Amino acid sequence: MFIADKWKDYEIMYAGCGMKYERWGDVVLLRPDPQAVWPVMKEGRVCDWKDIERPDAVYERSSSGGGMWHNNRKIPNSWNITYSCCGTDLRFGIEPMSFKHTGLFPEQAANWDFMAGLIRASGREDVRVLNLFGYTGAATCALASAGAAEVVHCDASKGMNAKAKHNIELSGLTESYVRFITEDCRKFVERELRRGRKYDGIVMDPPSYGRGPSGELWKLEDSFYELAELAGRLLSDDPLFFVASSYATAITCEASAQIIKLAMPEGKVSAGELGLPVTKMGINLPCGASARWTAS
Repeated sequence: MFIADKWKDYEIMYAGCGMKYERWGDVVLLRPDPQAVWPVMKEGRVCDWKDIERPDAVYERSSSGGGMWHNNRKIPNSWNITYSCCGTDLRFGIEPMSFKHTGLFPEQAANWDFMAGLIRASGREDVRVLNLFGYTGAATCALASAGAAEVVHCDASKGMNAKAKHNIELSGLTESYVRFITEDCRKFVERELRRGRKYDGIVMDPPSYGRGPSGELWKLEDSFYELAELAGRLLSDDPLFFVASSYATAITCEASAQIIKLAMPEGKVSAGELGLPVTKMGINLPCGASARWTAS
């Protein structure tokens, strides 16, 4: 398991009964998590959520689909938290949004550290990296802070790209060369291939479900290999890494590893579940699969 255990401003304190109780800076949230399939335990004993101190806000699902946040106290509409990636402080905006999200996936910090570490260890000043399905840009911030000469951040959502730019500003990285592309990621990869562009590192974190260029519905398990193989063609002759994450339950860690092994050139592949410590219970919460390729 790739465990993101270096957080100071974020913490899962309890998890169970399909929920997780998290501290985001000074704000405590309770929201659903399908991987928390065990009972909630406090001081070694099974308990109910009412036995845990009330969170500041709770995301409650609706029987008709979706859900909404309910505040137990007044909390900011948005606030910032900090993560130290390879010695550099990154700052991210947090905002309780629809469908239980907050604008950040803290478990991905394990991958931020991995990629940033490879860039710094290379000693190179010409590293170009592509971040596909870049969301709010946490990985983009990590890559830029590590000294990448260019980071291309691609996401189909104009709103998410705006949040990514804001995180770049919060992290003090406005002098870094980051290009933001609002486009379907597959179409962008195909266009970069036609242009003959190459990248020394590629990271992709596609959603479990999505829409294709013509609006067709697709599932990641049906498209993961094709996406990875296509993006892998953009790797340079002296590549550092290819990292692919998946939150699709049908794609296991081992399946991710085999897909990347088939899709990439010869190299070393490792895979595991991304995880976060549940500090008050002494366990780790699995948060999705990730596969990492590095050159031989």
